[in-house]
Amino acid sequence: MNFIVISPHFPANFEQFSVSLSNNGITTLGIGDKAYDELTPSLRNALSEYYRVDDMEDYDQMYRAVAYFAFKYGKIDRLESHNEYWLFQDAKLRTDFNIPGYKSDEMDTIKYKSKMKQVFLSHDIPVALGKVFQTAEEGWRLLEQFGYPVIVKPDSGVGASDTYKISDPEDFADFLTKRAPDVTYFMEEFIEGDIITFDGLTDQTGRVVFYSSLVYQEPALDTVHRTGDMYFYETRDIPEDLYELGMKSVAAFDIRERFFHFEFFRTADDKLYALEINCRPPGGPSIDLMNHAHQLSLFEEYAHLVKENKFYGDSTCPYYSVYISRSNKQDYRYDLAEIKQKYGAELKEIQHVPGVFAEIMGDVGYIFNTETKEQMHEIIKFVGALKEQA
Repeated sequence: MNFIVISPHFPANFEQFSVSLSNNGITTLGIGDKAYDELTPSLRNALSEYYRVDDMEDYDQMYRAVAYFAFKYGKIDRLESHNEYWLFQDAKLRTDFNIPGYKSDEMDTIKYKSKMKQVFLSHDIPVALGKVFQTAEEGWRLLEQFGYPVIVKPDSGVGASDTYKISDPEDFADFLTKRAPDVTYFMEEFIEGDIITFDGLTDQTGRVVFYSSLVYQEPALDTVHRTGDMYFYETRDIPEDLYELGMKSVAAFDIRERFFHFEFFRTADDKLYALEINCRPPGGPSIDLMNHAHQLSLFEEYAHLVKENKFYGDSTCPYYSVYISRSNKQDYRYDLAEIKQKYGAELKEIQHVPGVFAEIMGDVGYIFNTETKEQMHEIIKFVGALKEQA
């Protein structure tokens, strides 16, 4: 079996996909823009061959790389980046080389927010309503329809990038001066609530073999604007209504042999509204939280699914697993030695965040496992405590 991993070095924790594929006897081939000598030793050992391109945005270079591997190794069985940014390109390469998985004509409903909404609504899944607009005039008319506040973001976008909360006419006028001229934007009614997710993995028939849920302190957009510490966690407690809507959403989008990441709003009156779907693992350290909380390796389990369509673990979750960020700009009351002294048994991992993600994820992230929510919040308070101001 031949598996091409697109950009196998990024993000760093996703290197384990290549390592696990290789460990399971799958010929693992990498395409990326990083020099081979700059790859970690474990990644170099996992890859049967690595093809470096100068620019991954240049489709001709990516096409030639896949063609080279197909010529040398034969039929390509899978091609995947697990990265939101490359989903369209992955699909085009699969289409051109007839590789199993999402093809170009199947991408609209998982990449365009306007198309996602149509799928949710057609399956009676409550959503935050919204519409696309291209001109200022169209935007002003939508504001009359939705009222303030609203959220404006690219119809096809990643994370909180280029996203705006519009609270009054001045905000929208300011947005119009900043908007990218070649981007189609999506305006969505603002729903006040907590973001929770329904995440997991399906087998080759679309059966959910693993599911979990993340709870966020706040939306990523608020974290960016606040530029402070943040936390989020893998929960042991998945409410029944979230499980039901999550499973219904997976079926609605017919997800097969893929990770999924559905985002929902939980409002003050305890209602759930679907926000969007992402057909890839949740970003940053989320997959690490899942592994710690569930005491398994989703990297290994994914390789098992690809190779034999089997998942050997289950969704049992003995721990809460929390990610707590710290910023280099803050002066904290307790240093690392004090954290280890008090919570060393619960501390599972320390991650140093590259600059591109530090704005949201902090410069350093600490991952802890706890059996109770009370202890988890105790640790959050301890790690985030600042020195008293003079």
